[in-house]
Amino acid sequence: MTSSNARNSNKSPLPWGGVGGGFSFFIARRYLISKKSTNVINVISAISMLGVALATTAMVVTLSVFNGFSDLVASLFTNFDPQLKVTPVEGKTVPADDPVLTAIRQMPEIEVATECVEDQALAVYHDRQAMVTLKGVDENFNRLTHINDILEGDGTYELQAPGSPLSYGIPGIRLAEILGMGYHFDTLFIYAPRREGQLDMNDPEEGFVHEDDGRAPFLFSRGVVFKVQQAKYDSRYILTSIGFARRIFDQQGMLSSLELRLKPGSNFEAVKSRIKELCGTKYAVQDRFEQQDDTFSIMKIEKLVAYIFLTFILVVACFNIIGSLSMLIIDKRDDVGTLRALGASDKQISGIFLLEGWLIAAVGAVIGIVIGLLLCWLQQQYGLIALGQSEGSFVVDAYPVSVHPWDIVVVFITVMVVSFLAAWYPVHHFSRRLLEK
Repeated sequence: MTSSNARNSNKSPLPWGGVGGGFSFFIARRYLISKKSTNVINVISAISMLGVALATTAMVVTLSVFNGFSDLVASLFTNFDPQLKVTPVEGKTVPADDPVLTAIRQMPEIEVATECVEDQALAVYHDRQAMVTLKGVDENFNRLTHINDILEGDGTYELQAPGSPLSYGIPGIRLAEILGMGYHFDTLFIYAPRREGQLDMNDPEEGFVHEDDGRAPFLFSRGVVFKVQQAKYDSRYILTSIGFARRIFDQQGMLSSLELRLKPGSNFEAVKSRIKELCGTKYAVQDRFEQQDDTFSIMKIEKLVAYIFLTFILVVACFNIIGSLSMLIIDKRDDVGTLRALGASDKQISGIFLLEGWLIAAVGAVIGIVIGLLLCWLQQQYGLIALGQSEGSFVVDAYPVSVHPWDIVVVFITVMVVSFLAAWYPVHHFSRRLLEK
């Protein structure tokens, strides 16, 4: 066997193993912690670690803040949205006694099932008016959601006067301000478009259901308003009894959605899948995130864009690794001949410098992740960075933070992939020139 063949052989007589063993890692680790002949190489290596650490910290903190806002918004919607919502695919309403819906109600995992009728209407209070979304629900709506947690005022949750056809309305807090109602209001008139006939522009009032129809299109106050802290609900929605909604919209015996809450301990995904099988193509089944798909999709896109920009910053930080490895390869050119004489293959020698770059990045990534997690914990505990100067101006006073383990994994993998690409060029270019000598 020639000396050239011996150098490129995958087998090594070294006691710490050949290719795939710990030889390359052993030497790379020694190079990382040992003093170089030129101190500037140590400085550049330290700067490379610091750059990677700072970029990693920024990624961990930024992604955690996006998670915090997403979890915060989800918690706000939880007070109003059901766990699962079943709606017809075609048309606005379906018969409430549909066998499919009856089968869903009778599932042993269902704790609360609420029938809802929801549609657009015109609300008129004194000299003010606004287009609203009127949502009629069963009395058990307070068991379906956390509506009691977001009520403000000195009244209580109640939608139907006992023993009376009169119904109560609970408006969103912003809508109450728009109409000038406050917590307590007298008669609030609700006008719904007629389902039959054409609108006469000479007499537009005839296009709406009104008192002459005998449907009592007015609501009374229970002294409370709800505050979801989301404009979608606070400025548009009015909660009332399903009986009132069915009368005003002429939807007797119909519903626009069946809203569900599962028993504690139920397998959510399994129950959702079974309900989807029962519904087939006739009904859509949505969880809380799917009910607010537009909001959460935007937040996911924003998080993705932030991740991409931070990755570019990481790429710039990894340029220091190129300089550090280039100088290290030149500094250790005499060691290459020694390693060859000991039986190291060209592949092993190239692997030493490639692993050196990975070690620099890995150490920086670990330091960055630790610092990032520490900053997130401090923000959670003490709210170091506030959202504004005036307390109570926002839903929360400080930036919300939520650390998701999968994000940490993605960040670490991203750092290692980018560092590999950054280390590959100097190793491929300089080590090949040294090994050819």
